[in-house]
Amino acid sequence: MSTTLSIHKPVRDKEKFLIFGSPLIGEGEIEEVVASLTSGWLGTGPKVARFEDEFRAYKGAPHAAAVNSCTAALHLSLLAAGLKPGDEVLTTAMTFCATVNAIIHAGATPVIVDVDPKTMNMDPERARAKIGPRTKAILPVHFAGRPCDMDALCGLAERHGLALIEDCAHAIETEYKGRKAGTFGDFGCFSFYVTKNIVTGEGGMVLARKPEDNARIKTLALHGMSQDAWKRFSDEGYKHYQVVEPGFKYNMMDLQAAIGIHQLKRIDACWEARRRIWALYNEAFAGLPLGLPAPVEPDTRHAYHLYTILVDEARTGVSRDEFLRRMNAENIGVGVHYLAIPEHPYYRKTYGWMPESYPHATRVGRQSVSLPISAKLTEQDAADVVAAVKKALGA
Repeated sequence: MSTTLSIHKPVRDKEKFLIFGSPLIGEGEIEEVVASLTSGWLGTGPKVARFEDEFRAYKGAPHAAAVNSCTAALHLSLLAAGLKPGDEVLTTAMTFCATVNAIIHAGATPVIVDVDPKTMNMDPERARAKIGPRTKAILPVHFAGRPCDMDALCGLAERHGLALIEDCAHAIETEYKGRKAGTFGDFGCFSFYVTKNIVTGEGGMVLARKPEDNARIKTLALHGMSQDAWKRFSDEGYKHYQVVEPGFKYNMMDLQAAIGIHQLKRIDACWEARRRIWALYNEAFAGLPLGLPAPVEPDTRHAYHLYTILVDEARTGVSRDEFLRRMNAENIGVGVHYLAIPEHPYYRKTYGWMPESYPHATRVGRQSVSLPISAKLTEQDAADVVAAVKKALGA
């Protein structure tokens, strides 16, 4: 009886379910939020301006605009780039739907590109083959925190006169040949969603190369009102605002920035914690029949945002979806990043994209499992993940 119980006992008790992407929140964040609540200034205000300035300084960028999501950041960047109906934007087939949806909401036409099977990033040669007379921008995604081949993509943008907008939702700490992700293109777009490497609950940021683009993004993010309209209720006295174009409700709140300010202070320590977990997983899974993340390329810095394994049923004897179920039964939270874009019915119906036309992205999307990796994980948490993976494989 005891042997049977030990076989079926989960790696973790249900009340200790390991939540995927659970953020590390410290006393600094809590105290700053309480200070915002006490001050009465909850909306867009001085803490948003401070977070913008400190994030801009961290990235070494000339301009930054805080918004309420990376989706908003992408949408506003595409509008600031001057895209018009009929213009085409190249992006990757392996990304979250928000990347493609932002292009659609900007009035442009998305054109998806298959990925390199090892890096899971947009394949520059396949991108080059899809550039046509209506192509106006390239929107690469630094998948999982691994930098794209920015030499090749910047070269394409320069040769063909294309705007370059980086989706850095996974790539806050990412670097490529000494330069930080988000500073190569005309715009760099970041996410501070609750599972990201810096969290504000919901939130995003745009880095813009040109001051006029940054100014327009800030205006568009707050209903199209004249810049710094948020100051109209400050102790400097009431200021009338003017609507200069129809904008959006995309602004970040001081409550969110209060969290982000302190998350940014610990960014390197949290990166190092995730790097250690990444190395632990690599060592523990080396002998298993799994696809593991490719080694980090020389002269780059990986953000270690997602640790994604590939579960190929032909090798493992278990399907990806059954593996997900088994991990959940062990009370380990896992994710899928992502089903390839052409797998979704809306895009197939609207654009005629078929999975078989994007074989690498489709294979990755059907096999991928993201394991917990965050600065909040303890050594025991990581050991439980390893034990659960081995148990789910029957190893």
